[in-house]
Formats: sequence, C-alpha cells, structure tokens
Amino acid sequence: MFYAYLRGLVVFLLWVFNGNAHYHNEEKILPADENYIFVAPHRTFWDPIYMAFAARPKQFIFMAKKELFTNRIFSWWIRMCGAFPIDRENPGQEAIKYPVNMLKKGDRSLVMFPSGSRHSQDVKGGVAVIAKMAKVRIMPAAYTGPMTLGGLMSGERVDMNFGNPIDISDIRRMNDAGIAEVASRIQAEFDRLDTENDTYRTAKMKRNPLTLLYRIPLGIIALVAVFFTLLFSFIASFVWDPARTVKKP
Repeated sequence: MFYAYLRGLVVFLLWVFNGNAHYHNEEKILPADENYIFVAPHRTFWDPIYMAFAARPKQFIFMAKKELFTNRIFSWWIRMCGAFPIDRENPGQEAIKYPVNMLKKGDRSLVMFPSGSRHSQDVKGGVAVIAKMAKVRIMPAAYTGPMTLGGLMSGERVDMNFGNPIDISDIRRMNDAGIAEVASRIQAEFDRLDTENDTYRTAKMKRNPLTLLYRIPLGIIALVAVFFTLLFSFIASFVWDPARTVKKP
C-alpha cells in the first residue's frame, strides 16, 4: 500500500512541476501477471519513477547501491518500495540469488539499470544472468528529457518510450558469449528507442502560463503532503520493518 501511495505522490509532484510527460508504446509493457526485468539506461534520478508509473499496477523490487541506505528516512522509503542494497565493489551471491528468488516465486518484477551508473553506455552482465536463472523476459525502456531539476521544473519535455520485450530463452549458456549476446540485444533496443524518441521531440510543447493558476496551489498541497509523509516516515522507521511489507517467497 505504501508503495502505491509513494509512487502516486512522486508522480503527482512530477506532474505539478513538469506537466509535459509523454508515454509511448505502453501497450508493449508486459502484463502485470508476468514477472520480468525492467531495464533502461540510467539517466536521471526520476526515470525509474516514470517507468514504475507506466507499468502500474505492477510493483517492483529495485537494486540500489548501498550508499543510498545511509539516510534513515530515505532508506526506509526505498526499502518500503522494495529496494535492496548492493555493494557495487563486492556484490556477492546475494545480489543474484535474492532477485532471482523474488522473480521466480514472488509477485514483483525487478527494475535494473544495466549500465550500472547514470550516463554510462556499458551494459553489464547481471541482467543476463538474473533473467536466465529466473526464466523471465527483459522489458526495455528509454527516457529522454531534462537531466537537471531545473530543466524538469521549467517544463522541458519528457519522453518515456517502451520497447519490444527481449526473450533470451534461446541462449543456452550465460558464458562470455551468451552475456555479450544479451548485452547486444539490450543495447540495440536502447539505441532504437533513443532514435525513436528523437522523432517525438520534433514537436515542441511549451507550457501555458495560465497553468500556473492551478499548478501553484496544487504544488503547495503536494509539498504539504511530502512534509507529512516525511514526518510519518521518520516515526514509522523506528517501529516498522520494511521487510514485512515486501513479501518474500
């Protein structure tokens, strides 16, 4: 329940401060009763929010670097939303075993950014190994839009595009050649989606100044909601273990 609430709250904030988001090919997103790995190039802090919103009511678990779990409130938030910490220097077997187990036996899919860090072009092998072991498909997406908070709040156009699901059941072994083939398929789809996004952005849409008449009061309401959510989260972090929210199989 908190996952759906927080997803709705953040999407509402994005709409109030940007209001220029466009979703393309949503019909290609795999059905909610199928688990899959949702992948995209990691370009901003908010592209996973657009992904999760488009795939609703499906819920997800997320790989997140361990450094994001140092802040008490933010750590509680992301744990409640299914994030689990990964040591990028020494990921260990749990980085594979936990998401594979959740994909095979749970009801949540997995969001991963195979580039590992924002703006990187490299596609890592973790997606390939997890998808093969869990026997799930890979669902690619690509974000094109503002890279800074200022650009987002100025109403710069956002395009979230969804690609063709990638089936890797034909790849028998996840050796170097198998991982390279999966990486090639993912990167090819990322490149295609980016090219397609460029065609959508030929039509520029400027924000109507009159929208400020309702965006400003709605923004105030949203910020009040954020304040009380932060307050609630701080108190709840002392009494509620997020592990009780994400059902383990």
